[in-house]
Amino acid sequence: MKKTGQLEKINLLELTRGLSEYKNWMVSEVNDHALRIAVMNGPFHWHKHDEGDELFLVLEGELYIDLEGETVCLKPGEMFTVPQGVMHRTWSKERTVNLCVEKTATVTSGSDT
Repeated sequence: MKKTGQLEKINLLELTRGLSEYKNWMVSEVNDHALRIAVMNGPFHWHKHDEGDELFLVLEGELYIDLEGETVCLKPGEMFTVPQGVMHRTWSKERTVNLCVEKTATVTSGSDT
């Protein structure tokens, strides 16, 4: 069975061109993990993932990740992993595009699937 994104060339910049409001969707599956792309322009809610870690990689803009006690700022080309079970929220001051790697089974509220 073919998984999402397999045997297909995907241009991530084209996928997000013209989007400025929040949108988050899976672009590829690798083993038991999903590669998701998100366009953000504002805050997301506090949450945690009990089933696995979550990795963020910024392509465009600046992504802020609030943790309890600190805020991490990621610029294009930078990545950060939030460990399983850690409360966090992501936000941006302007249009930001990031990739996220997490378990395929992760329920992602506020996203398009």
